[in-house]
Amino acid sequence: MEYRFLGKSGLKVSALSFGAWVTFGEQVDEKIAYQCMKEAYDAGVNFFDNAEVYAQGQAEIMMGNILKKTGWKRSDLVLSTKIFWGGSGPNDCGLSRKHIFEGTNAALKRLQVDYVDLIFCHRPDLYTPIEETVWAMNLIIQQGKALYWGTSEWSAEQIRHAHEFALREHLIPPTMEQPEYNMFNREKVEKEFLNLYRDIGLGTTTWSPLASGILTGKYNNGIPEGSRLSLKGYQWLRSRLESEEGRKKLEKTRQLTRIADELGVTMAQMAIAWCLKNPNVSTVITGASNPSQVRQNMEALKALALLNDEVMEKIESILQNKPRPPMDLRNL
Repeated sequence: MEYRFLGKSGLKVSALSFGAWVTFGEQVDEKIAYQCMKEAYDAGVNFFDNAEVYAQGQAEIMMGNILKKTGWKRSDLVLSTKIFWGGSGPNDCGLSRKHIFEGTNAALKRLQVDYVDLIFCHRPDLYTPIEETVWAMNLIIQQGKALYWGTSEWSAEQIRHAHEFALREHLIPPTMEQPEYNMFNREKVEKEFLNLYRDIGLGTTTWSPLASGILTGKYNNGIPEGSRLSLKGYQWLRSRLESEEGRKKLEKTRQLTRIADELGVTMAQMAIAWCLKNPNVSTVITGASNPSQVRQNMEALKALALLNDEVMEKIESILQNKPRPPMDLRNL
């Protein structure tokens, strides 16, 4: 397994990581979840991602039980959770000092650990000043409940605001961002965050490398029974796939699959490897509903070596969505 530094934190995470979103507590039971995590760990994965909202906390409970069962050395693992949606109570949501404090304590209890390595603000909170959130995250780290903190789906402006405020007040700044990144969603990682990589050493733990399964190719001929898009509560995702934009993505996926076939890899492996090709991606969070999928995802590291300049140009000619660099107005 390849390992990369998480930004300038000095922390090493596996290039491919494993997350509990959708599957744990919704698609798979604890027995299958255990097999998936063990398959990932045996392949060299050391970073496991979760969130308080996943399956209303059941995903953290399952992961905690599995970690206890395996007896893996805690210092070898990088565990994360994300705070924002903690329940239906009046103070169970958002990034207030109160919810960050109570949400973190509840997550640690479910995970059965004393601390998480990474804690993320799962989304920006329109009703809580960023300054309050920075102070709260600093407190969580000072209390030893997390080692590093970061954001998920924040804008570059919001991240810079938090970072500058933290430095000004001698607090611990955010270290990493967890954005969606795949062949169809490129703007933030490839353009908006460019200055943050350089200026503050931002690390990225990217999610949805397969664009909610579209880039596996399994939806090329319809929606299979038992797939994510067939699950209750994911009608919004199905509607997105069936839209005009979704149909365009499916057609591009069919064309991309031909390139993957020529390389002798699966479409999913090529899509994951494409994300890893970006030097500003610290780790790609993968998910799976069975151990065989985990094994296949791990093979993406071998596919990475096949993505030479010629192959990348072929892929780009199909995608045609590379973010435009800032216009050089001096050389019009």
